Amino acid sequence: MADRIDYIEFPSTNRPATSGFFRAAFGWGITSYGPDYDGLEGAGIDGGVDQAAGRVEASMAVIRTEDLDDAERRVIKAGGVVTCAQFDFPGGRRFHFREPGGNELAVYVTRPE
Repeated sequence: MADRIDYIEFPSTNRPATSGFFRAAFGWGITSYGPDYDGLEGAGIDGGVDQAAGRVEASMAVIRTEDLDDAERRVIKAGGVVTCAQFDFPGGRRFHFREPGGNELAVYVTRPE
């Protein structure tokens, strides 16, 4: 399934507190991916808590696609502005963009296994 929202990221100034809150309030599982990022489990949609420098300022929907270069071309053609060029992350590659109304989103593709 290409071009579907399947992940959401929550920026945080205190990753352990945010992740702990989600665990205590909703029973979601937490997987740590280092000092700046936790994955969320059991939330109904995959997600993460991001404390890294340069993180986005608001919650961000992440769209999965099958062809990252094509998705980037379509985003730009439709009036989106790339805010973070394509980069590798564990498990794939992604870029961030802002749509004409101001929301920042990301698009990613997984690495073949």
